[in-house]
Amino acid sequence: MALDAAILLAAGGGTRMKTRIPKPLFTLAGKPFIIRIMSAVDHLHPRIMSVVTRYGKEQVEAVALRAFPDAVMVHQDAHPGTGRAVQCALASLEERINQLDPEQNGSILIAATDMPLLNTATLMTLLEAHDHSDDVATVLTTHLDNPYGYGRIVRAADQSVACIVEEKDATDAQRQITEVNTSVYVFKTSVLKAAIRNLNSHNAQNEFYLTDAMEFARQYGHVGACAAPDSLAVEGVNDRIQLMNLAKAYNRRICEYWMREGVTIWDPESTWIDDEVRLGHDVELLPNTFLRGRTVIGEGSLIGPDVELDTMIVGQNAHIHRALMQQSTVGACAEVGPFSYMRPGCDLGAWAKQGTYVEMKKSTIGDNTKVPHLSYIGDCTIGDHSNIGGGTITANYDGVHKNKTIIGSNVHVGVDNMFVAPVEIADGVTTGAGAVIRHYVHRGSLAYSENTQHEVHNWHPKAQ
Repeated sequence: MALDAAILLAAGGGTRMKTRIPKPLFTLAGKPFIIRIMSAVDHLHPRIMSVVTRYGKEQVEAVALRAFPDAVMVHQDAHPGTGRAVQCALASLEERINQLDPEQNGSILIAATDMPLLNTATLMTLLEAHDHSDDVATVLTTHLDNPYGYGRIVRAADQSVACIVEEKDATDAQRQITEVNTSVYVFKTSVLKAAIRNLNSHNAQNEFYLTDAMEFARQYGHVGACAAPDSLAVEGVNDRIQLMNLAKAYNRRICEYWMREGVTIWDPESTWIDDEVRLGHDVELLPNTFLRGRTVIGEGSLIGPDVELDTMIVGQNAHIHRALMQQSTVGACAEVGPFSYMRPGCDLGAWAKQGTYVEMKKSTIGDNTKVPHLSYIGDCTIGDHSNIGGGTITANYDGVHKNKTIIGSNVHVGVDNMFVAPVEIADGVTTGAGAVIRHYVHRGSLAYSENTQHEVHNWHPKAQ
């Protein structure tokens, strides 16, 4: 059966999160909730993918459309409830659906966006169960030891779904039910269109419940339930405690996956790895390591302790410890740290070194070049086999523009040097301690600055 549309519910304010950030924009393992759900649904190839928004509409739509520009955005009006969200979506999509499926034989998937681990495999299980059973509607369920706060699945004598009762509307007996609604449904298109018209807000919350549409659907045929094969995939996030617990459980799975792939992780509790990180064989991760974004680490590299890498490319057998590094590249066998900061746009060559208390920004450091300690290298290119003395500063900002410093290969820079950009130093240059370099230095030269030392004998400071 074709999937006519997927309707993703992203209109809620997430009041229990106590935030001004729309809940769909909270992140887990490096991705916003809304993008995680949209990616999972996109692999099902729905004819239309729509997102219903209200709270933080502009922010949510901007993020969603940046990743999925063909998605259809639908605004929910002031009437509350998931049922009202679907009513708004169907009103907006009806003409398109009628054109794509004139016979109305397809299906429509509905999913909330506060289940960040909902994946394609779980959704496919639901769709297949729906198709094979010929249900007019099917709800994805799971069993919880503590179902408090969730809608309960009430079964009929034939084990079909009689209704879904929300926590506040449930009887004491219904609250004992452990099978709960995950807020993921698939309806036959014609049935959803008919059932959604009958919704009202006569309940404790004065909301239009989408769950009532499941009860109305019984008039048209069998209403089924499909248990999610992985309870973690359908775990919702209603507050920050649930987010923390879900993030920990998922991160543990990620760490275990990489350990099975040949990565040593000494402390999974303090090692955090985003979804799109890629690790080579025999990578070793020490405690307090955070790998974010699309970071790629080559075979045999040692990372940590106390390292945060964000969208980094790290070559084989590199060693990075006690460092913060962003959107840059580190060559094979390079060494970084401790207490180093690499800002975006850097390229550290093979066997190169960024040492203790060194900050780099938009700079290219050649192979076997060392910047050992206490230096700032910004908007700079340094060749191969050079050594930069401690306390070196590239003065790249003139108050208006960021200017470039070029240092050649086989250069030996003395301690406490300052390069006033724009400036270029040719290959084979040596600079003296305390030099201030303002002009071009020719190949093979020695450059130093006059700084005569004076001494005043028997000097005493004036009394304060």
